[in-house]
Amino acid sequence: MKRLAAVLLALLLAACAAVPAASTASIEVAFTPWDDAEGVLLRLIDGARKSVRVQAYLLTSRTLARALIEAERRGVDVQVLADREMTVKGENSQIPQLVAAGIPVWLEVRYAAAHNKILVADPLEESNVVATGSYNYTYSAQARNAENLIVIRGDSKVAKAYLDNWQRHRADALPYAQAVQP
Repeated sequence: MKRLAAVLLALLLAACAAVPAASTASIEVAFTPWDDAEGVLLRLIDGARKSVRVQAYLLTSRTLARALIEAERRGVDVQVLADREMTVKGENSQIPQLVAAGIPVWLEVRYAAAHNKILVADPLEESNVVATGSYNYTYSAQARNAENLIVIRGDSKVAKAYLDNWQRHRADALPYAQAVQP
């Protein structure tokens, strides 16, 4: 009887372990020009404690660039991937300012357009945050365009997937200094 009870208990415990736990993730969305998507991103950067990974097609927002630089200054590990063509050709690109502030930047050269727009804050922490969508890191994305931003907080699997994808892209990218050489 004891053996049967032990087997039943083991089966019950195995069945409970197989049931996925309810997600504690939260979702926030912003749609421009009505919502303050840039403000959402600024709060995410300000709230980061360990690391921020950015993947940007275009980064011309001085406000977002300043926030990334301030995060780096307060000890957050900030690293950026950007589209090479948009960085080199974009007259208002803030990427050179990030590099001058000591933020590691790589430029993607493998694709016709490195069109990802993501920000991952503290991806390996319980407080992880992923922001993605059509929103470019520009003034126009906030004030002139119809854009969307989705923020996923507290979903470790999603954060890890975005971090892994960021790292895969970084492996194919060139360091800024090398990528901008003529």
